[in-house]
Amino acid sequence: MPDLLVKLYGLDLAPAELPGVTIRRPMPHEMGEVRRWIVRTFGEGWGDEFACSFKSFPVTSFVALRNDAVVGFAAYEATSRGYFGPTGVLESERGKGIGKELLVRSMIGLRELGYAYAIIGAAGPTDFYEKTLGAIPIPGSTPGVYPARKIR
Repeated sequence: MPDLLVKLYGLDLAPAELPGVTIRRPMPHEMGEVRRWIVRTFGEGWGDEFACSFKSFPVTSFVALRNDAVVGFAAYEATSRGYFGPTGVLESERGKGIGKELLVRSMIGLRELGYAYAIIGAAGPTDFYEKTLGAIPIPGSTPGVYPARKIR
């Protein structure tokens, strides 16, 4: 999967309200609980990357909650500077705008940090990012910052 480049300046980004869903930055005392949810739902690697979002204050991640239960998350400035990801939404909650809202808030966060461009690392749904943000593939970016071989 290629990395994608997003031009942040000039993007018309504004947070939106989603009925029944709260999107906010997690508090430090919630890191373990959210990380465990991410590990159960998406895997250990994404949980580790999410944990890196707590190196900054405010944290560089968002959670989506429905009835106080985590249904999605997004991290940025976690794996590498200027990077978005990982991000994930429960399958049962997909198609309701949650992923898009997590993405938009993260792009706003990167822009507020002073970035003119963002990188979406190893982007999965490239069509979604291209349509939503005008993202373009970065030639030769596979595997990007992620090593081709895993540590054993």
